[in-house]
Amino acid sequence: MYPVYYESAPRRDFISVMVSKEPPEPPSKRRQSCRRVWNRLSRLQRTIICAILLVGAMSGLYIANGLMNELPDDKDTLSQRHNVFPNDNVVHVMDQRHPDKDTKANQRLHDNDDKDGEDQKLHFEQVNEEKKTKGQSQVGADVQVQVPNMEDGVGPQNAQQKAVVEAFKHAWKGYKQYAWGHDELKPISKAASDWFGLGLTIIDSLDTMWIMGLMEEFEEARRWVEKDLVLKKNVDVNLFETTIRVLGGLLSAFHLSNDGLFLEKARELGDRLMPCFNSPSKIPYSDVNLDTGKAHPPRWGPDSTTSEVTSIQLEFRELSHQTGNDKYKNAVDEVMGHIQSLPKENGLIPIFVNARSGQFRAGATITVGARGDSYYEYLLKQWLQTGKTEDKLRDEYVAAIEGMQKNLVKSTAANGLKFIGELVRGSFSPKMDHLVCFLPGTLAIGHHNGLDASHLELAKELAKTCYQMYADMPTGLSPEIAYFNINNPGKPDIEVKNADTHNLLRPETVESLFYLYRLTGDKQYRDWGWKIFQAFEKYTKVQGGGYSSIGSVKDTKNPRFRDKMESFFLGETLKYLFLLFSDDPTLLSLDKYVFNTEAHPLPIWRP
Repeated sequence: MYPVYYESAPRRDFISVMVSKEPPEPPSKRRQSCRRVWNRLSRLQRTIICAILLVGAMSGLYIANGLMNELPDDKDTLSQRHNVFPNDNVVHVMDQRHPDKDTKANQRLHDNDDKDGEDQKLHFEQVNEEKKTKGQSQVGADVQVQVPNMEDGVGPQNAQQKAVVEAFKHAWKGYKQYAWGHDELKPISKAASDWFGLGLTIIDSLDTMWIMGLMEEFEEARRWVEKDLVLKKNVDVNLFETTIRVLGGLLSAFHLSNDGLFLEKARELGDRLMPCFNSPSKIPYSDVNLDTGKAHPPRWGPDSTTSEVTSIQLEFRELSHQTGNDKYKNAVDEVMGHIQSLPKENGLIPIFVNARSGQFRAGATITVGARGDSYYEYLLKQWLQTGKTEDKLRDEYVAAIEGMQKNLVKSTAANGLKFIGELVRGSFSPKMDHLVCFLPGTLAIGHHNGLDASHLELAKELAKTCYQMYADMPTGLSPEIAYFNINNPGKPDIEVKNADTHNLLRPETVESLFYLYRLTGDKQYRDWGWKIFQAFEKYTKVQGGGYSSIGSVKDTKNPRFRDKMESFFLGETLKYLFLLFSDDPTLLSLDKYVFNTEAHPLPIWRP
């Protein structure tokens, strides 16, 4: 309020009030009397009265407008914050920023209902069958979709799931306190670490929090994405890592929450990654600056990693599916088409490909581990994503599995453990990365979708070996790399070199245990997963918040904290453990969702 200054005046301002016992004057005369009273007021008094009336009127309008826009008290604040408006289990997603997009191109999560209208029992979309509403969504459309029922199946349903949720909350506590907004937590030094400066832990964790029913944490993360996730920044990012973690995380959060904010961010990020595809060949560059759009090969050499350029397809194709802009899908489809045209060895590919020439590096290692792994995973999952309509992808996958069985699958001399080795300059090496332990789960889901029974048998054998990589270590945790004894029956099956004893909190083994338990019902996989979880709790948990990778899985007294909590520990490892211990076989049904290589579920399209 501004101060009011009064000038001295020769007279005193006043108002005379006449009190009389006479009857009141007629209405017309009373109005004239009001005018006379008004005329007797000084200019200052009139100004003050007018100001008071004006302020009162404006305040009334403001209060009335607020009351009209206030949502009913009996609805959860989740709907208010996500731009969805409750109406008998149906919402309208409103976004006026791009009103001209073609709705027919933008199918959402809830278009994935079975044709017979079976009731989806997923905990975040359990809606009465008679109230189901099919619709299409887009940025800029007024669309009807289903409201996730936040009362049924949300959060942990048994003691094991509760323990996993508590582990997540402990990890989140450390990240929130010491690394909020940064990529990852350094739990020992209680500091933050940045790779791209995109809040990787937050975005990787969005769908995990939703699935676990941690709505307060989800809302907090959502506000950060809205206010603080800046994508136009002068930083070089890796195309693959940014795609699977950030783009995949945003798209998954969009599907689970029906919140258009996440799709808008995904669209912007996709546009900023597109310059990677402006190479002389069909192979994208590995890195790009998010501000300048300048793309280039990795700093360490001229080649892109084969698995990286072939493990971005699910996310870019889904982005096209949602936005109606085919440029994202076309770009990654050209990459796959080019890779399919190159010569292979029994369906197997080298781990490096040149972005300028478009050719594989001669003599490069062939492996299902680092730099080769997710190429095989995405062959199958792209086929599944499209509702099994692109049979060429399935055929490439089947050929690759046959090539593995012929060239890479061996058994140990002592106990006959099956494992996947490598071809190094044409010669077999009995080396297997922990990363290879994704393969049992992929094989199992392939068999579930009609592939040969030998795939499931191999999946079971490899899962046993992957678990043994944990069980044979003093800490109960797997090393990063193991070598297998194929010649001497008198020696142990597994050998770990000193340089490979570290554990990075990786998810691949528990991922496969989830798939195998879900598809076979064998509780042995749950038991193995629980033992792995307990080992994480015992040797990697950091007092005060967070979990840390360790330097030695052989040393129970001094495992040597490496002071880093990878974002995938929250985005993948704990998520797969939570799903493994779920009592509901339809939670994130494998007939309706396909998980990207960072464990972000995306809907399977209906042909």
